[in-house]
Amino acid sequence: MWKRKELKIKAKQVVKKNYWTAVVVCFLIALLTGEFGTSIIGIWQAEDSMDPNYVIHNKNIIIQDQIKEEKIQEVKEKKPNTDKIKLNLNTTELKMWDMIAANLNNITKSHKYIFKIWDAVESFNMNQITLGIEFLLIALIAIIFTVVIADPLIVAGKRYFLKAREKNSTKMGIMGEIFKKGNWINVGIIMFFKNIYTLLWYLTIIGGMIKTYEYRMIPYILAENPKTKKKEAFYLSKKMMKGNKWKTFILDLSFVGWNFISIFTFGLLNILYINPYKVATTVELYIILKNNEIRE
Repeated sequence: MWKRKELKIKAKQVVKKNYWTAVVVCFLIALLTGEFGTSIIGIWQAEDSMDPNYVIHNKNIIIQDQIKEEKIQEVKEKKPNTDKIKLNLNTTELKMWDMIAANLNNITKSHKYIFKIWDAVESFNMNQITLGIEFLLIALIAIIFTVVIADPLIVAGKRYFLKAREKNSTKMGIMGEIFKKGNWINVGIIMFFKNIYTLLWYLTIIGGMIKTYEYRMIPYILAENPKTKKKEAFYLSKKMMKGNKWKTFILDLSFVGWNFISIFTFGLLNILYINPYKVATTVELYIILKNNEIRE
């Protein structure tokens, strides 16, 4: 058994002993990957990549040559009228609808290249071949960036915190282990499959949330042993989280107060304390769950 209070006490100690380096690590990861709910990577985080119908809604802005209005109307008519559908839903069905939308937005917030692919499809439907190819290229660049840089960097951040709990003033160089030959691509591919599987499970409404927590320990498993095989990483995370999903969900909820306070600092508190605190807390949880599995 584990207790939230004990995890947080240990996490605070780790952050305190490695404060500035921990802050820099989390800041860089937030900046480059969107791991903490924010990203400035324009190739998928721009406004257009958050709207699956961007090409249709903004045709006069992004498409300079003439598009036949009947073609636009034809594409629009193929789409279901969501407003009419929602009006015919009862309260329970409406809640399920909103839950699906919220879940999909949450799981794709740092992987907006998915909507770039959608934009490409819309462009091809409107016979805008050049524009469609451009969107596909942007999506391809974003996917490569995610697999090769973003996801391995996220795992490298977990590795830093794993080492930081063992040693004061831990150097950022420890993260480089993830980017060594034999580790780098393995980590990127496993994380890519983790994201895809989770996204697909979110289409089942409740399954997405369950799998999010079932796969929760995969980055930490890879951080400790980057050579872990895909099947083994998923299996170990599933075993470790068995019977711990709900408690981990409550652990996440326990940070709501901190997030609320951060609003009044315009997110500065997230950068200077909350993000390192959260990661360090989950690292402590990982260590306990791993040790429990070893004992069993």
